[in-house]
Amino acid sequence: MPLFDDDDRPKKKVSHEIGQDLSLLSVDELTARIALLQDEIKRLEVDMVRKRDKRAAADQFFKR
Repeated sequence: MPLFDDDDRPKKKVSHEIGQDLSLLSVDELTARIALLQDEIKRLEVDMVRKRDKRAAADQFFKR
């Protein structure tokens, strides 16, 4: 029996750096990174809409 089971090791958090060398990544790792970036894009778009709505409400309040 091995000293450490693979399941007991901490999982490496998926992260991505823009411009990073992709040559050593597997297809599964690339797929995970794409999902990570798509989730981040959705998060940014939601925040952008929220900020535009706040700005529009403020503009309406101050009659700009």
